[in-house]
Amino acid sequence: MKPFFSFAVPCCDVEPYIEECLQSILNQSFQDWECILAIEASKDRTEEIIREKTAGDPRFRIFTGERSGSCSAPRNTAIDMAQGEYIIFLDGDDTIADGCLERLHEKICANPGADLYPCAIIANDEINGKREMRDNYGQDAPTEMTGVEATLYLDRRLHGSFCPMLQLTIHRREFLVEHDLKCIRGLRHQDSEFSPRALFLAKRVVPVHEPFYLYRIRPNSVQTKAKGADYFMKDWSIITRSLLAFYGKVSREDGFDARVVPCWIRQWNSRMNYMWFSSNVQREIPREKRAEWLNFIFEDGFDSYRRMMKSGSIPQRLAAWHVRLFVEHPSLRWTAEHFFRIYFRLVSTDAKVTISKTIR
Repeated sequence: MKPFFSFAVPCCDVEPYIEECLQSILNQSFQDWECILAIEASKDRTEEIIREKTAGDPRFRIFTGERSGSCSAPRNTAIDMAQGEYIIFLDGDDTIADGCLERLHEKICANPGADLYPCAIIANDEINGKREMRDNYGQDAPTEMTGVEATLYLDRRLHGSFCPMLQLTIHRREFLVEHDLKCIRGLRHQDSEFSPRALFLAKRVVPVHEPFYLYRIRPNSVQTKAKGADYFMKDWSIITRSLLAFYGKVSREDGFDARVVPCWIRQWNSRMNYMWFSSNVQREIPREKRAEWLNFIFEDGFDSYRRMMKSGSIPQRLAAWHVRLFVEHPSLRWTAEHFFRIYFRLVSTDAKVTISKTIR
């Protein structure tokens, strides 16, 4: 029989944390699970510790691969190899709460068959010594929603800056397989590209508000080591291009629910405007570098972008026109930059979507 849960655990250079991660799984009272450990070539004893800790336990399956620079490839491997009904994404430097699997099992069985079960996390900030619970869905959230309804709810509650972490949600594996939902290899902000697509495609979303995931914010992680305004520009370029292509595809399908488009504009377009044209970005990143990545985003043209922005407000449409001006008319790029210096002084703060606010 297939297990109820499949853990998807990417592991690379997590020697100080991986034993605690595995022990948190082993300590669970609910034991109907398998754990897929996708190990990328590490510079420390990560693989050695994993093999010692899991030796003789057939519930653990180990796969190895080369370093790819992100959790994407290991997570994709786990999706392909998983046999469980529901997938839990757990990073190798994090843990899960005692007894949480039994509680999750009960809540899922009480309302079975949903594509997504959003939960809550306990974020433990080792840098600032803070600890807090994060639940994107408040207690006022409906007990069940479509993916579109969930998108609209999060947009209202989080003011356009929502981007649910993969680890916050239990995913039905057949849903992921049916839609070929995978992370882009090498992408470090996988959530920002993966989660909006998964949420839109979900037929049923059932929030369970279970704070099961213990998320470690540590000084030497990829996110906290990031320095410079352009550190993630390649990532955000790939994300924006992919999401615009996704919009272009689904918006042409029969039954497309256009209510999501203003939400996507508030999230995706506002983020692009801020990432490429905010005052600090204009100061720190050369115009030619920003133009290079915008040209990558719009390499296939502006058709989807134009159609999407028709649902935007007048200021949003005006900003979009200046994005196109920057890309299509190099001699007038200074005009677009000057516009955005004024634009960001006039628009409401919810249009200024920073990287930190998009990672939830």
